[in-house]
Amino acid sequence: MLVVITMITMVGFAIQYAIQYFYRANTYVLHGTAAINSARNGITTMASNVREATYGDDGAYPLSSAATSTITFFADVDKDGGVEKVRIYMIGNTLYRGVTNAAGNPPSYAGQAQATTTLATYVANGTSTPLFRYFNENGAELTGTINIAQIASIMMTLMVDINPSRAPDIYTLTESATIRNVGSE
Repeated sequence: MLVVITMITMVGFAIQYAIQYFYRANTYVLHGTAAINSARNGITTMASNVREATYGDDGAYPLSSAATSTITFFADVDKDGGVEKVRIYMIGNTLYRGVTNAAGNPPSYAGQAQATTTLATYVANGTSTPLFRYFNENGAELTGTINIAQIASIMMTLMVDINPSRAPDIYTLTESATIRNVGSE
C-alpha cells in the first residue's frame, strides 16, 4: 500500500510539473505571437499611411520631417475627406502614431490635440537598424541631412523582441512604400 501511494504521489508531481512547464512555454509563445501580429499590423498601417501622403489642408508639403526613428507627413488616414497631420515615432520600445486634424479657416494644425495610438510594442530597433530609410526617385538611399523634397520612397524596418534575454531571436519585419502624391524634384 505504501509503495502504491508513493508511486501515485510521484506521478502526480511529474504531471503537475509537466503542466506548469507546458503553460509557461505556451504563454511565452502566445505572448510572442501577439506581439508579432501587432507589429505586422503596425508596419502595414505605417506603409499604407505613407503611401497616401498628400498636401496638408493648410497647403503644407506632404512630408514635414524625416529622420531614422520618426516621420511626420500629411494623409487622410481616417478617410473622412480631411487631411490629417501624421507623426510616427518611437518612445522607448513602443512605436506610436499621432494624428492631428486641422481646424479653423484657413485650416491649421497648430494648437490642435493629437490622437495617439500604439502601432507596435517590444520594438528593438537601435541606432544600427533605423526604423526608416529614405530613397530618391532613382532608388539611391538618402543619408545624412535628408532633403524631404528628394524622398520618393521609404523603407520601414521593425525589429521585435519580446524578451531580449530569452530565445527566440529578434523578428524583423520590413515594408516599403512609394509616396504616390509627391512629384519628383
